[in-house]
Parts: sequence; C-alpha cells; structure tokens
Amino acid sequence: EGVRETIKAASSVIMLRLNLLLRVAAGASRRATVGLRGLVASASSSTGLDIEQFPCRSDNYGFLLHDAHAGLTAAVDTPEVEPIVDACKRRGWTLTHILNTHHHHDHTGGNAALKHLTGCTVLGPADEAGKIPALDRTLRGGESFRWGGHTVRVLDVGGHTLGHIAYYFPSAGAAFVGDSLFALGCGRLFEGTATQAWASLCRLATLPAETSVYCAHEYTEANMRFALSVDPHNAALQARAKQIMALRACGQPTVPTTIGLELQTNPFLRPSSEDLRAHVGVPDAESDEATFARLRSMKDRF
Repeated sequence: EGVRETIKAASSVIMLRLNLLLRVAAGASRRATVGLRGLVASASSSTGLDIEQFPCRSDNYGFLLHDAHAGLTAAVDTPEVEPIVDACKRRGWTLTHILNTHHHHDHTGGNAALKHLTGCTVLGPADEAGKIPALDRTLRGGESFRWGGHTVRVLDVGGHTLGHIAYYFPSAGAAFVGDSLFALGCGRLFEGTATQAWASLCRLATLPAETSVYCAHEYTEANMRFALSVDPHNAALQARAKQIMALRACGQPTVPTTIGLELQTNPFLRPSSEDLRAHVGVPDAESDEATFARLRSMKDRF
C-alpha cells in the first residue's frame, strides 16, 4: 500500500509538471533531464527559437536562446560562467550574444569572461551602461531589433533598477523579464519608485495571456506564502499553491510562468481585486498604483 501511494504521489507531480509545460509552451515541444546541478529544461519552438533553462548560483536561472537557421545563440544575463559554458557544450551551440536585463552582479557577473572566451556581443540597457561590464550596444524601452529570424521588442520595466529592460520575442510568445516580474511576485524596488514599477508591470500585463514569462529567480514558494496572506480567497491561487508545493518538493522549477496565470494569481498584478482590497483593508478611494505600493511595502516586511 505504501509503495502504491508513493507511485501515485510521484505520478501526480509528473502530471502537474506536464500540465504546466503545456500551458506555458503552447505550440512548442519540451524535454527535461536532470543534470549535476539540477533540472535542465529545453523548449524547442515551432517558431525557430530554442530555449535552454538551467540553474545558476543559489536561486538564479540562466537562459540560452538559439536560432538554428541563423546560427546565433544568446545568453539572457550571465549569473555564472560555468553553467552557461556547460549548456553551450551540451547543446553544441556557440555563444554569439549576451542580452542583459539590468546591472546587478548576479545578472552581469559573467559578461567579461564570456566575451573573452567567445568574442560575443553584449547588449544591455542604455540607462545603466556605465554599470554593465563589456557592454557593446545599448538599448531602450520602445526599441526593436532583429536577432536572427526574430524581431525582439525591448520593454522598459524599470523599478527594481532604474534602467531595467525586458526582451519580448512576439514570434515565440516568450518574454525574458529579469527581476521585474516573478512568478507570484515582483522585484524589490532598490532604485526605482512604486509609480515606475507599477507602470512597468502594466506594460507587461498587456502582453498576450499565453506569453511565457522567463523570470530570473526561483522565488515562487516564498512569493506564494505572501500572496496567500493577502489574497486567501482566490481559488486560482489556492490551486496554484498546491502545484507549486508539489513541484518544489521534487526539485522542479516553477519558471516559466505565463502572463495569464500571473494576472489570475499574482497580487502585484491584482490591486483592483475587490476581495484582495477588502482583506488588506484598502480604502475605496485608493488607486491601483497606491495599492500596489502598499502591497510592495507589505512584502518588504513580510
């Protein structure tokens, strides 16, 4: 009986992970294998953008993007050199670009070494140019550029840092958001204001609901506890919390998420929710932006 229960529990977690992957990668095929440093997840998109996700440092994720037709490979941020080099070797890819989202060391610390090893081109936010090692090209929110067969939209997502940007690939339905938006959370406001951060989240919220969101840290379990404390009657959040606990119990990632899932369950995208406002004690006249600021302050002290 005990063996049957163990098999049943393991099967449940596997199905939860499969459902999550299907939800965030409609139209794409995925495979997952366990490596020395934890789960390595790969997405092979019918649009021609391959995505390799792997753990770095204590809680960062690294991402490699590959356009096979153009022969291009980009690292989104460089939290750690060795895992990026290993992922390139594992897939047989040659690093050609680095796409930095913001200047923090756990996102740019590998720039110089990887540029020395590969000669890759480093792109990053113009407003943080002086803080990003080995930067070759600057970008601002509202710009677009071609990368292989893809048009990449640069989004201004400042707040966590002043010049933070995100990279949105409309053809692949994927957004790489750094520390601006997390599964069930958002980045702490180290440099920007709540007004700036709320505008950034609103910008992300306008992306198609099915957009896969690749955030840079595995913070979901901690974010879940806060979300449940301010939005305890949200049935979608309650169901998601069970999935998160099952996934993390097996060492599985909760990233990527989707815009649609965050709109349903992430309190920082739900300041207009009547249930949330009532539970937190928000005055009727308080704006969504002010409620967002209130929630961010609460999370800082949580």
